[in-house]
Amino acid sequence: MELRLLQEEREDRILGKFARKSVDTRGRERPEKKCDIRTDFQRDRDRIIHCKSFRRMKHKTQVFISPEGDHYRTRLTHTLEVAQIARSIARALNLNEDLTEAIALGHDLGHTPFGHAGERALSKLCEAHGGFSHNEQSLRVVDRLEKDGDGLNLTWEVRDGILNHRTSGSPATLEGMVVQLSDKIAYTNHDIDDAVRAGMLKPADIPPEIVILIGTTSSSRINAMIRDTITNSQEKSEIHMSERMRKTLMNLREFMFRKVYMNEIAMTEHEKAEKIIKDLYLYYMDHPEVMEGEFLQLLKDGEPLWKVVCDYIACMTDRFAVSKYSELFIPREWSKL
Repeated sequence: MELRLLQEEREDRILGKFARKSVDTRGRERPEKKCDIRTDFQRDRDRIIHCKSFRRMKHKTQVFISPEGDHYRTRLTHTLEVAQIARSIARALNLNEDLTEAIALGHDLGHTPFGHAGERALSKLCEAHGGFSHNEQSLRVVDRLEKDGDGLNLTWEVRDGILNHRTSGSPATLEGMVVQLSDKIAYTNHDIDDAVRAGMLKPADIPPEIVILIGTTSSSRINAMIRDTITNSQEKSEIHMSERMRKTLMNLREFMFRKVYMNEIAMTEHEKAEKIIKDLYLYYMDHPEVMEGEFLQLLKDGEPLWKVVCDYIACMTDRFAVSKYSELFIPREWSKL
């Protein structure tokens, strides 16, 4: 018997009644022959891990732009932390861990350089076309941009989870809901850790009412939130925290916005990042011929120019964007031309 069939039988025995089983997938946009080893969701996970966009996340900002130090989070390490938290919750609730992991690993593939500062800049520039959202771009990456325009041809469930991982989204599966909440748990807690490392916060700054409930360390806070989520989601058709923990997470996020995300130093760096994105966008709108070949092919295929320029910039790492900006706008000595 094929190994895939054995794994599908195992899912049928072990997974809970609200889990999305591999055999029940709504399928792919382009039908494919099944793998004889992996389930469809395992196959999606592997395609994401091996794609170029996944590797580029190691050089994309999470919160701190171009930090000096090896221990600050990047978009890639954030993604791995989301996957770890989501898998812990999914396993405890007898949900499909493979589907959960695939969604988590793919949820930020379309994020811009310079984190949310880059996203804000592109959204302003594309306001007339409906703006720019990294979740929609992540779906475009897996549907269109990867594999030289062929996309990864992922299953409907993984694509739905990627598209709907933001707070405003409504994932169709419990696995997608797990990733949506795990994303908040991950970034709220690891951003505190990075802010302390950067000297922007001291552990004593965290409001005492939060410390009393979930502790003083990143580990204790994450464990408390995971435990609360599991306890309040067992044998239910939705994923949620207790009202008390939900308010605690909300208060922690508000605290981070006040003390870190909207910090004067951070905002100054964000303004620089937004200028880089804006200048690059306007340049490529006027000079599309200098973009990479795969993006020129998108134009030949009839994709609108503004969309392809967004694709090109969103695919950039922080350092590639800075390099391109320097190349295009910073004068150099004639001897180095």
